[in-house]
Formats: sequence, C-alpha cells, structure tokens
Amino acid sequence: MSSQEIRSFKAFIIWGMRNILISILLLLLLTACTGAASPQADRVVPDCRPAPIKVPKMPAVIPEYMQLDRETGLHMTGTPQEIDLKSYRLLVTGQVEKPLSLQYDELRCLPKVTAAPPLKCSGIFEDWVDTATWSGVTIAEVLNLARPLPEAKTITMVSADGYKVTVDLDTAMKPDNYLAYELEGQPLPVLHGFPLRSVFPAKEGSNWVKWLVEISVN
Repeated sequence: MSSQEIRSFKAFIIWGMRNILISILLLLLLTACTGAASPQADRVVPDCRPAPIKVPKMPAVIPEYMQLDRETGLHMTGTPQEIDLKSYRLLVTGQVEKPLSLQYDELRCLPKVTAAPPLKCSGIFEDWVDTATWSGVTIAEVLNLARPLPEAKTITMVSADGYKVTVDLDTAMKPDNYLAYELEGQPLPVLHGFPLRSVFPAKEGSNWVKWLVEISVN
C-alpha cells in the first residue's frame, strides 16, 4: 500500500469515527428530550400550576365526638388524620380502564365547583344542620378520567382512618356530588377532612367521607 493510500485510509477512518460519534450524541440528545417529555405526556390532568397552599395542622384542642368545632361551627365526627400532602395520592381503582393516582394539585387543576349544601347526620346531631361552603371537583369528573367499565355498579370511598362508604355509581356520577378540598375558600381543616372529603348534598353526613384516599369502582 502506497503512502497516499495509507493517508486516504486514515482519513476515511477518522471521518467514519467522527460520524459515529455525531450519531451517538444525536441519539443521546433525542433520548434525553424524550425522557424529559414523558412525565408530562403521561399526566392525566394538565398542569395548571395552582398557587401553593398553607397546609393545615392538627389543632392543639380537638372537640369531643359530636361536639361543635368553634373554629368552623361544624360538628366533630370521625378520627382526625394528619396526612402528608407531598406523598398524598387519591387512588381510583377497581373496574376501570385506567387506574388513577392523583396528586392534590392535580385535583385542583380540574374544573372547580362550589356549593353550600346542608350537612345532616341523623342520630348524631338531628336538631342541628351544619352549613358551610365547600369547593372541589365533581366525582364524575374524576371517574370519567378513569373510565369505569360497563359492568361497574358501585363505588366504595375509603378514608385514611379505615372508614368506608359504598354508593351506587349512577348516584356518584350526579353533578351535585363532588370531592371537596376547600372549606370557605381555604384548604379543608384537618378536623374536617384535609386534604379531601366527599360531599353528597342529598345524602346523610355519613356519606361525606373525610380524609379520602381511595375510590374503588366495583
């Protein structure tokens, strides 16, 4: 092989190695871009970047069961749960096409509803009706994201304290029923369900599940 041929061969090798390196760099860049985009692509709820909230704390004094909470004027029921907001997820499980694990802010990014339905609890405080303004997202909005299967008939709402309530799916899907994350325009107090509770205006207060962590579609 002549000197000219050797020089040409070396130049070809260098050219080939350079192109290989460029291809590898382009592939790495493409992979990085794809990886960065995938969490957003996987989101069920668009990121609306809601304003940060002040996380409520457990009060120093907790009213006795069925007693009035002087801070809100609402009766105290259930066993108060202090839930870590960073790790909190609302699970939607069971007979659905797409099981969900929704963060608190994802719920806040869904269409918001506000109402002031009366809260009644027969056998607990029958001579008193709790009234307050609750804001949140309809149960139908959340369930539609999960897409219940045709055979689904009920939902079971599960509290962090172990309390459970089952209602008909058709009832849960009515537009008046929702999941509240605000009381009087502020995050729910711990005593009244923070971070999330159900609101069923036409049903007894026993259906208004506090500290809601899961909706199982059955």
